[in-house]
Amino acid sequence: MHVEAQAIVCAVRSHGEHGAIVRALTSSDGLLAGYVRGGRSRRLRPILVPGNLIRADYRARTEEQLPALTVELTESRASMLSEPLPVAAIEWTTALTASCLPEAQPYPRLYAALDGMLAAVVAAPSARGWAAALVRYELLLLSELGFGLDLSACVATGSHDDLGYVSPKSGGAVSRHAGETYRDRLLPLPLFLIEGGSGSWFDILDGLRLTGHFLERDLLQGRVADILAARERLVDRLKRAVS
Repeated sequence: MHVEAQAIVCAVRSHGEHGAIVRALTSSDGLLAGYVRGGRSRRLRPILVPGNLIRADYRARTEEQLPALTVELTESRASMLSEPLPVAAIEWTTALTASCLPEAQPYPRLYAALDGMLAAVVAAPSARGWAAALVRYELLLLSELGFGLDLSACVATGSHDDLGYVSPKSGGAVSRHAGETYRDRLLPLPLFLIEGGSGSWFDILDGLRLTGHFLERDLLQGRVADILAARERLVDRLKRAVS
């Protein structure tokens, strides 16, 4: 087994005295784990930071063996580690990716979306420049793993107009007229998820509430539910940014 590719570091775990097991997302081969010799050394620690872009070289004698991984830094995103909001966004999205994706299954759309969102976190002067992309990434991840929401038409009437809610059970859109009586039981559907654009802060928080409901219900069960604490920290910081 030999894979050489550009990859996004998603999770790093110490292994033994000096090594580390690194899980990184590639475009063509999906999420791959590998053992980095000396991964805890002073030289490699700044490279093996979740969110960083690396050149990864995986080598193993058999498909069952954990590959040896050598890495070379392509782009560092560690400059954001002193900023609470960006670091919370990077921590959450990489942990979500590492926890939910099956290994060695290609998800090129997710790779492109995650890379673009992380680049926006680094480049944007504030969270307004990347928060909508975060919501879209969570929505795309749900879709790629078979839990996509149907936001194209009202599940009650079939209408494509005036969509304003989402059913928390079916994940289908509901028009404002059809959902008015049940609005307290429905999730708000922010317009930017239909029409594009960045959305207002309140739209973004509604979007996070929407995706959070389905992530928790459909994907983040059992042990992987522990990573929801990272999401809660991120949402709390975004709320403080609004107020």
